[in-house]
Amino acid sequence: MAQDNLSALLVKPKDLRLVQTPIPEIQDDEVLLRMDCVGICGSDVHYWQSGVCGHFVLKEPMIMGHEAAGVVAKTGSKVKHLKVGDRVAIEPGVPCRYCDFCKTGRYNLCPDIVFCATPPVHGNLVRYYKQAADFCYKLPDHVSMEEGAMLEPLSVGVHACRRAAVSAGHAVLVLGAGPIGLMIMLAAKAMGAAKVLITDVLQTRLDFAKKMGADETLLVSKDSNEVELVKKVHELLGCHPDVSFDASGVASTVRLSLLATKSGGKALLVGMGNPEITVPLAGSVAREVDIMGIFRYVNEYPIALSMVATGQVNIKPLVTHHFDMEQTLQAYETARRGDGIKVMIHVQPRDANNPVKF
Repeated sequence: MAQDNLSALLVKPKDLRLVQTPIPEIQDDEVLLRMDCVGICGSDVHYWQSGVCGHFVLKEPMIMGHEAAGVVAKTGSKVKHLKVGDRVAIEPGVPCRYCDFCKTGRYNLCPDIVFCATPPVHGNLVRYYKQAADFCYKLPDHVSMEEGAMLEPLSVGVHACRRAAVSAGHAVLVLGAGPIGLMIMLAAKAMGAAKVLITDVLQTRLDFAKKMGADETLLVSKDSNEVELVKKVHELLGCHPDVSFDASGVASTVRLSLLATKSGGKALLVGMGNPEITVPLAGSVAREVDIMGIFRYVNEYPIALSMVATGQVNIKPLVTHHFDMEQTLQAYETARRGDGIKVMIHVQPRDANNPVKF
């Protein structure tokens, strides 16, 4: 095996470097993966620019990357469901498996979860990465490596929709047409939502969302009148939304999610914004609007994979930019500018492990 383990190391905010790191040694229940492609998430950009994402703070150098797929290069002695050469999607968080959260099926809340590229844990934007074998999911032959990498943000959307119990006939409001907002929209449509309205501050993103299946779109700005926005949401949907998803994390969209949702409905806060914001809580409580938090995903990777494999959702168009690993800094600059939707970094030559050209 080649000793090249080029790694994208964030030394400190605004200081991202490509360096060599040791190829990891695996345990009996782990696999060594030759990484193929890694997507850039909004959290990656936050760490790169400021060293902070939500309440997670960069305190020491960290390897980037958590939206990823790779090829099994070596298996531990206890691994039975994977073999060398298998193409896999990588669920980036490995919990302890023993705490109450893990035992009751909510391992995403495990206090000891080891999650890629979340300080102080290193990520998987490397040539070789080791992972717990049971958090690797074999890709069907017709599913691309890029789709495998994007199961991570899709799982966020699936988790949000499952937590909201989105079902047939629901009217849904999604605030924010970035990658996560689009994944929520796709998951909601796949789960039977009758109508989805998505908002954003950029018309280009709304145009893209429309092509991806949004029923209605609404352009908002910092000068938009809140009362008028609520009224417009209700007009476009033809009703008050059963469920609203905030995928932005900014105060204005969190407020709109609470104000627009129908009485007895659900408002789910998916985006990570400022630690404290002012919201119209009393009115929401009086209308029995359930306000729910979302943190990553739990048991949703197999569901997301099934949705992609069966054609229920098409996430291919979301990949708008491709870069080689040697172009990592250029890729991050592109993601920071928001020029596209999903920026993909190819650790191996593009399409090297795809059955057909992506």
